Amino acid sequence: MQAIWSGTISFSLVAIPVQLVKAVEPGRISFRMLHRSDYAPLARKMLCPQEDRIVPADEIIRGYEIGPDKYIVVTDEELESVTPERSRTIEIVEFVDIRDIDSIYYDQPYYLVPSKGGEKAYRLLAEVMGRTNRAGLAKFVLGEREYPVAIMSADGALSLITLHYSEEILADDSLAPKNSSVEPAEIDRMKKTIMAMSADFKPQKYADERRKKMVAVLEKKIKEEAPVEAPEIGETEGEGPIDLVAILQESMRKVKENK
Repeated sequence: MQAIWSGTISFSLVAIPVQLVKAVEPGRISFRMLHRSDYAPLARKMLCPQEDRIVPADEIIRGYEIGPDKYIVVTDEELESVTPERSRTIEIVEFVDIRDIDSIYYDQPYYLVPSKGGEKAYRLLAEVMGRTNRAGLAKFVLGEREYPVAIMSADGALSLITLHYSEEILADDSLAPKNSSVEPAEIDRMKKTIMAMSADFKPQKYADERRKKMVAVLEKKIKEEAPVEAPEIGETEGEGPIDLVAILQESMRKVKENK
C-alpha cells in the first residue's frame, strides 16, 4: 500500500514514526461520457454564458456566493493565508473512551503502519490502547484541510479516522416523536424480537450485489463485443485549450521540456 503521508505520532515524550495508508477503496464503477455519433470522450468546459465562449485558466477566479448573482471575490493569496501548514506530526492531545465518540462523527478511515525503527513502540501503543479501550484525539492536516482525528487500536494495529467538526453535525432534536408513550409490554415484545434476531457482525455477508452484476455485464461485453474507439483529436490552430485538464496537461508538458 502506498503511503499518503509519513511522519510521527507523538504524545508526552513518545514519538512513533508511522505512515498513513488508505483503509477503504470505494467499489464504485465509473463510466466515461461519450458522444453517441463518434464515441469521442466528452470534456467538461468552463463556459461563460454571458460571452458564450470557453474561459481559459488565466481568466478564472474564485467567488463566494452571498446571494443570488452576488459574490465576494477571493484571491489565491487570501486562500493561501488561511491554509494550514502540512502536518509533520500527529500530536495526541488527550485519550478518551471510544464509547464516548458518537459514530455520527466518523468521517474517513485510514490505516497507520509503523515505519522502520518504530515497530516496538507502535505495538506497545496499540496493545495498551486496545486493553484500555481508549482513542487518542489529535488535529491533522490532510490535503489543505485540518481535521480532528481519532487514533484507534484493533487487533494490534492502529487506525486513524478523520472526524466531523461539531458544527457540521445537524441537530436531531426534531427527529424523535414527542407526544407518544410506549407501554412496558410493547417494550418487552420489541426487546424479544431484537434479541431473537441478534447475530455477530460479519460485513462479508453484505455484498454489493449491484456492483457484482455490473462487473458480470462488463466482463460478458468485453468477451463478446469489440470495443468502440474514440477519434484522434488534433489541436485546431487559433483555438484555446478544450478544458482545464488540457490546460494542465499542456503546462506539464512545457515544464518537462524546459528541464
